[in-house]
Amino acid sequence: MSFFLFCALLLLKVTFGDACASNQFTESGQCCSLCPAGFGVEAKCGEQDTKCTPCLPGTFSPSEGLGHCLACTKCPKSASMVASCSANQDTQCECESDSFLLGNLSMCAPCSKCVHGQGVIRECGPQGNTVCQTCGPGTFSEEHISTKPCQMCTQCSDSEVEIRPCLPNSDTLCMDKKLHILSRPAESDGTREAPNFPGAEEAIDEDEASPSPEAPKFTPEDEGGNNNILAYVSVLAAVVLGLLLYVAYKCWRSCKQKKALSKARAAELGSSPEGEKLQSDSGVFLDSHSLQDNQPSKATKRDSKPDNWLYINLPPHRQEEVERLLQEGGSQGWRELGAELGYESEQLDLFGRGEAAAHTLLSNWAQKEGSTLGLLCSALAHIERPDVVTALNCPAQGVSVV
Repeated sequence: MSFFLFCALLLLKVTFGDACASNQFTESGQCCSLCPAGFGVEAKCGEQDTKCTPCLPGTFSPSEGLGHCLACTKCPKSASMVASCSANQDTQCECESDSFLLGNLSMCAPCSKCVHGQGVIRECGPQGNTVCQTCGPGTFSEEHISTKPCQMCTQCSDSEVEIRPCLPNSDTLCMDKKLHILSRPAESDGTREAPNFPGAEEAIDEDEASPSPEAPKFTPEDEGGNNNILAYVSVLAAVVLGLLLYVAYKCWRSCKQKKALSKARAAELGSSPEGEKLQSDSGVFLDSHSLQDNQPSKATKRDSKPDNWLYINLPPHRQEEVERLLQEGGSQGWRELGAELGYESEQLDLFGRGEAAAHTLLSNWAQKEGSTLGLLCSALAHIERPDVVTALNCPAQGVSVV
């Protein structure tokens, strides 16, 4: 009898919408209570209702439920703590700019960037890595390395004609309708329409009475065509001038960057009488590796040896060459180098999920203390990669590539 009464009560609760939030019941048919945020389950629901207890320091529970309190997350060394862990909220960590907190490994990784024809739908930050999406109809992105969302396509006005429609990687191309060349009047049958401006008939009669083969005849349409040709030439000259100014600006920027790079190399080279003489007399900066090859006796007298140079100070083009060789290395590539540098297999698997695993590995290793070229060249020698050692231009002493 009591069983049938329990079933009837349960049926009435479901029928009238009084459903149980936890979807669990005690043996007596009572709905099991949920533990609120900041509390964890001490005793599960069974003979009696759920028994909850406050989360201890170092643990938290973000929402109500029937689970235990979770352990608080610890921020990695490369990240700063924004908010400490509380009973109902986990620790809030924030990485430096252009990096984000990577999963449960508690490490900061470089932010990804969208490629040509894609836009950002979620920026890189505390919530995770950059999320990109191909630009849909009516939007475009012409940047090859984008950190912005897709832009709306341009709509041609009534006075313009559409030459090329909008694509995901390029905007709509419009042209003014007035910038077209008018055709000459048809003279296939020997006749043409008489112009309707004053004095036109008298001019035609005079031309027919005294023909002159040397003097060409022009109609108002011809004059309009010539004006349009002049307009085209003016626009073309403006475009060529703009291109020349753009090329001059890029050359100036390139020279400025080369000078800055030369100054940085001269600063790494240290104080040298020969380097100072060349810099003051001719304005030419010596390359650090060239001076090392030409003067080995003086290189040994410097305070900082080439083995102790940091990998992060290596020129960007040489870093890209090293990353390319390691990415194409196959069985002796970036993964073997990471193991030689002390990385665990789980961290290497995580690096391998990205598109540029070698770049992620070396960028992360360069942030560590003691990330010198000597240590990197020694690790490359152990995995038998003499081609990468040559790309790094490592000093011969102390490194064997056999």
